[in-house]
Amino acid sequence: MSVEHYENFPVASLLMPSRLRPAVVAIYAFARTADDIADEGDALSEQRLLALQHYENELTNIERSISSQLVLFQTLCSVIHEHQLPIPAFRDLLSAFKQDVVTTRYQTFDDLLDYCRRSANPVGTIMLHLYRAASPENIRDSNAICSALQLINFWQDVAIDWRKQRVYLPQEDLQRFNIGEQQIANGKADSAWQEMMLFQTARARTLILSGSPLCKRLPGRIGWELRLVVQGGLRILERLDRIRGDVFQKRPALGKADWLVVFWRALWM
Repeated sequence: MSVEHYENFPVASLLMPSRLRPAVVAIYAFARTADDIADEGDALSEQRLLALQHYENELTNIERSISSQLVLFQTLCSVIHEHQLPIPAFRDLLSAFKQDVVTTRYQTFDDLLDYCRRSANPVGTIMLHLYRAASPENIRDSNAICSALQLINFWQDVAIDWRKQRVYLPQEDLQRFNIGEQQIANGKADSAWQEMMLFQTARARTLILSGSPLCKRLPGRIGWELRLVVQGGLRILERLDRIRGDVFQKRPALGKADWLVVFWRALWM
């Protein structure tokens, strides 16, 4: 089950083995609170970066077997050691959160993918380690799926991100389709905008499909979890295409009927 605040993190899924749920809750708590530091409230940029640096210092303490005074990191330390989770993946997440504080525009698609590499891909890597399935092939496909899900979320949230003074659409693409940021401010989904958004959804679809063989390689519950995640992402892309990328009127989301489609397609993958 994905959660709104930290997208596509399966905190409460019925498919999650009960033995792993405490670990996932601890990992989610780390990710969500760090994300909140970067995004929520009225703190100055310097204060946000300082707080995130404190998180990074706590990760260093875990590496050095130095006890933390914070319950969050006491629990995370136990989870990391019990499941042999890679601390660099947690550092990558913090790197992305720090970037959120100081970076509001991305010049190229490669720049955006680099952000996804640190903001989304570590979640898949951590989950694969939890399930003892972190082979190079699996991590490669997981990275493709996670980056695609991050992109899909960006395309859904263009209007929301604009209110946060952020634009995740690559500047090179806006220039290519002759779209200025004032058009985002005005919520104008003209033919150029529609063409540009179809271009972006096609990119995300190609990426998520390239990683989808992972769904069939992973056994049991994690395989079914991933099938639902992939089909949910693909369904959002369909909804984006159906409205021709006009996310200014209404943010596309999945309703009950959509989830029936998602379950059916997951069953037949």
